[in-house]
Amino acid sequence: MIVDRRGARAMWSPAGQCHREEVEVQTPEGLAFVDITARVVEVVERSALAEGLVNIQSMHTTAAVMVNENEPLLLHDLRAALERAAPRHLSYRHDDFAQRVAIPPDEPANGHAHCQALFLRASETLGLADGRLRLGRWQRVFLVELDGPRTRTFAVTVLGT
Repeated sequence: MIVDRRGARAMWSPAGQCHREEVEVQTPEGLAFVDITARVVEVVERSALAEGLVNIQSMHTTAAVMVNENEPLLLHDLRAALERAAPRHLSYRHDDFAQRVAIPPDEPANGHAHCQALFLRASETLGLADGRLRLGRWQRVFLVELDGPRTRTFAVTVLGT
């Protein structure tokens, strides 16, 4: 065992384990913040791991993962910031289907959503301690829908011992 200057302990442990699940969620229309914290905690509990890391990853290019506070006025501000950064009503080359190749028949005009994704992350990695997801007092895990409504998938990978 190693003790650093702050008194934190680094402990040696045997080889870790990995538990991974994919979770589906139905999102509402437009740009939305879907609180997925409870679903992530359920996966963590099923993993039966006690110490390690938890990674939450969006499986889509127009949906992101973020950690923030679930406060309605803040979420309104975040939504407005993303809409200002890449407004839906602007023209995007991605939406010019005459210029694109191999477009699926159900392809939406969603250039704005891809541009908004530029400012967000596809995944977040959080700590796992004593079998619990480590979140601060006000922190929640969100799937950020940029082009809903859709059925979205996020992956939760728990690494640890």
